[in-house]
Amino acid sequence: MIDQKKLNQSAELMTSKKLTIAVAESCTSGLIQNVFSQAEDAMAFFQGGITAYNAGQKAKQLNINPIHAENCNSVSKEIAEKMALEVSKRFNSELGLAITGYAQPVPEQGIEDCFAFVSLIRSSEIMFSKRIKGDPKKKLVENQYIFIEKILDEIIKVLK
Repeated sequence: MIDQKKLNQSAELMTSKKLTIAVAESCTSGLIQNVFSQAEDAMAFFQGGITAYNAGQKAKQLNINPIHAENCNSVSKEIAEKMALEVSKRFNSELGLAITGYAQPVPEQGIEDCFAFVSLIRSSEIMFSKRIKGDPKKKLVENQYIFIEKILDEIIKVLK
């Protein structure tokens, strides 16, 4: 489960700075949007989001370059950054947050680890963009929550 204190701290930082956020998700399947909706005073900072689970939808909904997306299965730092920028524009928010990656191994594609690329932009400026890791021994949903905890830590760090 999510640390409610961290969630509320990130919400309070956004609210106090008069920042709103929109989210573009892939490997967390809308879970970040669900978590933000549970924060205290969510309507004061959370604009909404989009879940684009495959390359086709990332290209169509978030203007991701389809050739680049096909070459990396839509999982790269550049794609996360573009997703963050586009979701921010679409939802008229100051902040755009995006995640794309693997919350569980995909052995048939040679993916043996759990990782994601996450990006947070503010008015087209990258606040953070990094690769985060999960635990390949944990279940999908456990890794999704690990990713969200790491994202909340980063949001708190950059907004303080």
